Amino acid sequence: MAPTAQGTTGGGTGTRDSARTTVCSVAHADARAVTIRRLGGGVLAAATLVRLSAAQGTPCISRRAGSVPATYAAIVARERALVCERLATHIPGVQVAVAVNGKLVWSEGFGYADTERKTPVTRETQFRIGSVSKPLTATAVALLYEQGKLDLDAPVQRYVPSFPDKGYAITTRQLAGHLAGIRHYKDQEFFLNRRFATVLDGLTIFQDDSLLFPPGTRFSYSSYAWNLVSAVVEGASGDDFLHYMSAHVFRPLGLTHTAPDRSDSLIPGRTQPYDRDSAGSYHIAPAVDLSYKWAGGGFLSTAEDLVKFGSALLEPRLLKPETLDLLFTSQRTSAGDETGYGIGFFLTTDSLGHRWAFHGGGAVGGTAAFGLDRDSRVVVAILTNLSNAPLEPAQEIEAAFDR
Repeated sequence: MAPTAQGTTGGGTGTRDSARTTVCSVAHADARAVTIRRLGGGVLAAATLVRLSAAQGTPCISRRAGSVPATYAAIVARERALVCERLATHIPGVQVAVAVNGKLVWSEGFGYADTERKTPVTRETQFRIGSVSKPLTATAVALLYEQGKLDLDAPVQRYVPSFPDKGYAITTRQLAGHLAGIRHYKDQEFFLNRRFATVLDGLTIFQDDSLLFPPGTRFSYSSYAWNLVSAVVEGASGDDFLHYMSAHVFRPLGLTHTAPDRSDSLIPGRTQPYDRDSAGSYHIAPAVDLSYKWAGGGFLSTAEDLVKFGSALLEPRLLKPETLDLLFTSQRTSAGDETGYGIGFFLTTDSLGHRWAFHGGGAVGGTAAFGLDRDSRVVVAILTNLSNAPLEPAQEIEAAFDR
């Protein structure tokens, strides 16, 4: 059973040419504007539900590859209807993937990657995943730790000599667990649209600011802490951060559609990002440049790639079991209080005693939910091309497959 909180098909080989299209028309519910934040669920949901018009009745158009394994056919049919009713008729484009025991059992795209051109979402459409970038980067940290190239408890200046001394030692472990006292975004920084040539350039946004508190004493979520993590990865590996991610994480795991969201490049499979105005109409999201925060919020991916990634973390393939445990063990404050966050993952235990690792992602023109049940070995990813999309149905999808 999935925790109370916030889908490829055919055993992971799906046929790209056998995609089928399904159309269903569902009237919108008159949802109240409400903010939901669930840190105790299978996937972090921090989404704002906007008021939806009951008269719209937007068609739910889906495209999936291959056939669903017979064992899961009834579940997929039921959850597809849920996605149609609760998500796909309210959001331009949605992508869902589910893997069980390392096998891909459901992958489907709903709606449009580009509403103006009527470009459908397929299994290969790339979405902004926001902070789901952090678990990917955490894997690079774990690799370097495992290889003896990175001491998680050494001062970060060992790997990033240019980072100013703050009067306290800041460690990579603290950075990756939101315990370092580094601030989060302020003002309009989330909408930055200028190019940062290197990860060190991305540190200039916050590196001269005071810490919010002595490192280790409090948990305070910070994407900028992950900017510094990317600089640590460069210092420890001697490699460019993006090259290291590609060569040592993405390629070895077969994440063929996971890449930096470069604003200066043409990426054919990238979805158009959307916002919704107060009247409920979609519009293209403001232009942003994510080069200032690759590690914590700058990657594109697909739902399939993410469940492949999550499945790889359920067995000792890329990382040793003891290294995986490092990612999935809650850190503690200096007072001994558990934070519910390991290295790159929120952590919880559901009512059945199943251990969940999860993360959500919010981007300009994208919302993502990603979680894995370490005991039932279910991995779920849901991606959209809409800012602040309501992804609370993720919990129901997780529960359906968590048998």
